[in-house]
Amino acid sequence: MAKASLSIKKHFRKLKDPRRRHRRQHLFLDILVIAICGVVSGCNSWTQIAAFGRKRHDWLKRFLTLPNGIPCHDTFERLFERLDPVVFQSCFRGNRSRPFR
Repeated sequence: MAKASLSIKKHFRKLKDPRRRHRRQHLFLDILVIAICGVVSGCNSWTQIAAFGRKRHDWLKRFLTLPNGIPCHDTFERLFERLDPVVFQSCFRGNRSRPFR
């Protein structure tokens, strides 16, 4: 895993994966990173985020594992609707004076 991914993993370490262990096809960090990159790139729906991931698969593969490719839009939606929004916001903001590095 690249250093950038390790930094993002560190920022989101308090955020728990709400999915059942035996049903996980995609890595939690992969889903978070694709969604964040998609939103930063202008995506405003789960369908657009999944399409962004498919279009940028080769680039994402350089720093994400993606063992089963890009998740479908339903996977993004199901995961994010179950995340604790307060914890997510806290992790996302982190220390505002320090960017991801």
